Amino acid sequence: MTGGLLGLRSGSYGSLQHLQNGAFHPQPQFVGRKPSKMLPSGSREKERLLPYLFRFLSRRRVGMLILVGFAFLVFLSGFSTVSKACPVCYLPVEQAIASIPSSSSPSPLLKQLNYVHEENPIKTEPHGGSEFGGYPSLKQRNDSFDIKESMTVHCGFVTGSKPGHHTGFDIDEADLKELEQPHEVIVASAIFGNYDIIQQPRNVSEAARKNVPFYMFIDEETEAYMRNSSVLDSSKRVGLWRIILVHNIPYTDARRNGKIPKLLLHRIFPNVRFSIWIDGKLQLLVDPYQVLERFLWRQNASLAISRHYRRFDVFEEAEANKAAGKYDNVSIDYQIEFYKNEGLTPYSEAKLPITSDVPEGCVIVKEHIPITNLFTCLWFNEVDRFTSRDQLSFAIVRDKITSQVDWNISMFLDCERRNFVYQAYHRDLLEHMAPPPPVVHPPPRDVVIPGNRQGAVIPENVAGRTPARKNPPKRGRGERRSGSRRHRKVGPGFRDNNSI
Repeated sequence: MTGGLLGLRSGSYGSLQHLQNGAFHPQPQFVGRKPSKMLPSGSREKERLLPYLFRFLSRRRVGMLILVGFAFLVFLSGFSTVSKACPVCYLPVEQAIASIPSSSSPSPLLKQLNYVHEENPIKTEPHGGSEFGGYPSLKQRNDSFDIKESMTVHCGFVTGSKPGHHTGFDIDEADLKELEQPHEVIVASAIFGNYDIIQQPRNVSEAARKNVPFYMFIDEETEAYMRNSSVLDSSKRVGLWRIILVHNIPYTDARRNGKIPKLLLHRIFPNVRFSIWIDGKLQLLVDPYQVLERFLWRQNASLAISRHYRRFDVFEEAEANKAAGKYDNVSIDYQIEFYKNEGLTPYSEAKLPITSDVPEGCVIVKEHIPITNLFTCLWFNEVDRFTSRDQLSFAIVRDKITSQVDWNISMFLDCERRNFVYQAYHRDLLEHMAPPPPVVHPPPRDVVIPGNRQGAVIPENVAGRTPARKNPPKRGRGERRSGSRRHRKVGPGFRDNNSI
């Protein structure tokens, strides 16, 4: 894998040591020493002066301000490190299109994948998932990891005649016919619970506009908001996005509902060859053909996903989820303990060439072949049975499959992901932000000043000047200048630190 360094863990799960050219280079450890008594006179003077200086600063309450400012600078430094996108080399669109593989990638061992259909699934175990998922038993779950040439597994949509038809996550018949059309490449996303604002893709080539459909799945709550705000009309289109309305969503948790199209695209699109999934808060910045060529075809991979920007270890990810209140602690602990009993271990150098156990799952680049479809089916089943935090279940599913067949997942750097998608804020954060300052337009090149001698035309460098005033009007305490830097802008130049 190019474009970055592999990392290995030191004493804690989250910290890394650099690995270059296949060899470890531990981080140097510095041992503090007492200052020498043999200091030059200037240094001794500085030592005597420092206590007085700090006493003065504390007396003036300046010391605290300096400390706060320093802490803020440290925070910004860490924020920019996490958020920064790194350079990625893309082929021109024409060459990327010419790179489309002429035949499907091999699916090791597994050739035929079928799905469980049952009109009235019955829950037989306390942690058996949902009706939408079919309540697979632990035995059925374990059997699904036994890779064979032909398999039948639970993969959502267990009721009804076909996915989207009386299964929960129901889709109008006209839209179902649209989704059944054959396509080489699609891009898909979803917004449930009116949680995000639709982001329009940029830098999309004419070839992609013509041949690559963009599908946005929304629920009825999101649709009502979009219609009331005149974003959506009868055309069912918002920019490049074709809107697909979903009825009877199976979960009360909008995030869990979002995992259905994210992980089960192959069931919703039975005749699609390649797909790019991006979360609803993301804006695609690079042509879909270029993304596929760079992260899938060039790597001879059939599934690609980015590594988490900071964490590599599932156990550390679980603690971070608990600390951030992403899910209730009891459910997270139960899931992690279950995986420990199945053999999941903290990330270490023993897992190389695997570089991480934790993905940043907001982008999935996939070829729809039996082995990748099986992986996302079983990943979804874990999300259905345990918590909706898919980062926690990614590694256990991957490891169980790769222990039996010669297949792996391409995990690229998170800074590479940030190169081709821009991460916007969720709607609730955007609505609480101050609006951007008004746009100040420059004066026209030639201005006719009324009352000027013979209506003379004043040149630009004179017309744009403002006469000086000796006593400018005073502003009230609550007023701001129109160009105040205190206004916060949200745009392509600002990166979100929250990638979870």
